[in-house]
Amino acid sequence: MRSEIRMVDLKGQYDKIKDEIDSEIAKVMASSAFINGPQVNEFADNLARFQDVKYIIPCANGTDALQIALMSLGLKRGDEVIIPAFTYVSTAEVIGLLGLTPVMVDVDKKTFNIDIDEIEKAVTAKTKAIVPVHLYGQSCDMEPLMNIARKYNLYVVEDNAQAIGAEYIFANGMRAKTGTMGDFGCTSFFPSKNLGCYGDGGALATNNAELGKRARMIANHGQKTKYHHNLIGCNSRLDTIQAAVLNVKLKHLGEYEKARYDAAQYYTSALKGIGEIVCPFEVAYSTHVYHQYTLIVKNGFRDELKMYLGKKGIPAMIYYPLPLQKQEAFRAIAKSIGDLDNATELSSSVLSLPMHTELTHEIMDEVIDGIIAFMKRM
Repeated sequence: MRSEIRMVDLKGQYDKIKDEIDSEIAKVMASSAFINGPQVNEFADNLARFQDVKYIIPCANGTDALQIALMSLGLKRGDEVIIPAFTYVSTAEVIGLLGLTPVMVDVDKKTFNIDIDEIEKAVTAKTKAIVPVHLYGQSCDMEPLMNIARKYNLYVVEDNAQAIGAEYIFANGMRAKTGTMGDFGCTSFFPSKNLGCYGDGGALATNNAELGKRARMIANHGQKTKYHHNLIGCNSRLDTIQAAVLNVKLKHLGEYEKARYDAAQYYTSALKGIGEIVCPFEVAYSTHVYHQYTLIVKNGFRDELKMYLGKKGIPAMIYYPLPLQKQEAFRAIAKSIGDLDNATELSSSVLSLPMHTELTHEIMDEVIDGIIAFMKRM
């Protein structure tokens, strides 16, 4: 009997690094420094070196990271923030929570990322920031985006929850890690992420000393000195056990990225040109760390394919089945630029296959064979 096919195999990954993980957790337990233990600062320093960025501010989760970043910019109620319409809800949620206005623009149908040509159409006198999302593990086209931001004096907050480790390649050949090019980069360490802990966790990255100082204060109740509160803040901490886990897993991130990339190439080599399937598009200006391996299934076959695979014990996920402009929560507070047809079309056609560090050719062959069998029936 074959083993269960998982969308993400955290157990298999843990088994390989169990001794390292257990040893580091045991150190935390022995010290009982469960909040702000030394492993938290150690992880921040290690991540700063990995990202080649000056400041890392750990926090409780990726959504908090986005909220803290926007709070640090000093935006006022009613200010507008440009976002892609095809992304996870957190990107827009924190904007609405702060009394700001989410301005939704369309995405590129091939890359799934914000359409650079649509951004400038959305700029008004109230526009104060852009939040590009590096969706599924590949960078947005940051060079022209940053040019637009400079032209209109806009802040840039990168949502890097799905692309940590990916590199953007500028026209002159220079490279930068995603999450380090804007005023802030925000990431999540949710367990299923490429760099995931064993609970919730997040972080902000910045090269701006003043913004880093404000973000650190805001994440700690707005205080620099205990019981002296200079800003309205929140309580958002990365706990010590999670930092200890992340310190271990950061050492393995390079091999994790390679495993994901190799798996993606195996999928693509088998699936390209088959039926109504469109494999992920890799741009020249970015590496791809494949947080998700996401197909486009044309001609309305997506839901049928997902159901067919499910009956065979093969999981597949839809990220995201309803674009932001159609979410009830944003109807009264958001603005949409244009028809957002690509976001709508992608929501009805994307399908993500199992993608994780423990995939074998045997597992992927079963997924591939299931897709091919379905397409032969069409």
